[in-house]
Amino acid sequence: MATTTTRTAFKDYCLRRLGFPVIEINIDDDQVEDRIDDALLYYQDYHFDGLQKIYYIKAIDQTDINNKYLNISQARDSSNNALEITGITRIFPITDSQSSVNMFDLRYQLRLNELYDFTSASYINYTLTQQHLRSLEIMFSGEVPIRFVRNMQRLYIDWAWGTSQAPVGTKVIAECYAIVDPTIYGRVWNDRWLKEYATTLIKIQWGSNLKKFAGIQLPGGVSLNGNVIFDEAMDEKKRLEQEMENNYGGPLEIFMN
Repeated sequence: MATTTTRTAFKDYCLRRLGFPVIEINIDDDQVEDRIDDALLYYQDYHFDGLQKIYYIKAIDQTDINNKYLNISQARDSSNNALEITGITRIFPITDSQSSVNMFDLRYQLRLNELYDFTSASYINYTLTQQHLRSLEIMFSGEVPIRFVRNMQRLYIDWAWGTSQAPVGTKVIAECYAIVDPTIYGRVWNDRWLKEYATTLIKIQWGSNLKKFAGIQLPGGVSLNGNVIFDEAMDEKKRLEQEMENNYGGPLEIFMN
């Protein structure tokens, strides 16, 4: 079985599934392209294989401090491919204890006195104490609030920009979800659910086109019945979207920010 790895092959597959070239599919090429775009957008919004988890790293500069947000529209992966980030779940906490060594810091003293040698000292007490300190930090200081606007590609971080909390050069590490671009990763086009869903949307468009000619008789006494095609496709669409919800939906944390 051939693997579909390009948009052109994907479109040809969908049309063949509907009966082309044995029967004529009454739909414009632009309409086919639009329905493929619609299917791809739905897939990227909800299917767990349509997104990838990444870690976006940015050093704060003066422009970021002036804006009071991070512009992530130029985000790129390790291969220098452009990324479209769809959601940000958290940023990793940045504290003085992580960026400098302070001999009077409680964590430093704990490591010095309780965990000076991994081969002989137990790390159980160290682990429990670190968890307790982190709980106290969350209780009294809280997590840094963040807000992400997908259509603006901006990450707003509600902290004191330009102060000791976020000076120039501070590294921000954000846990993000980005779209798996099918122009780069061609195996997206071979996804079974995406093939079925795109075919169904094209079928809906086909039925919608034919519905406008309901009741018109063609030579030989043949009449067009777009309503049947349209209704069948709508039932298939409902089934596929239910399948997505039950089996392929991404983790809820993606949609919580």
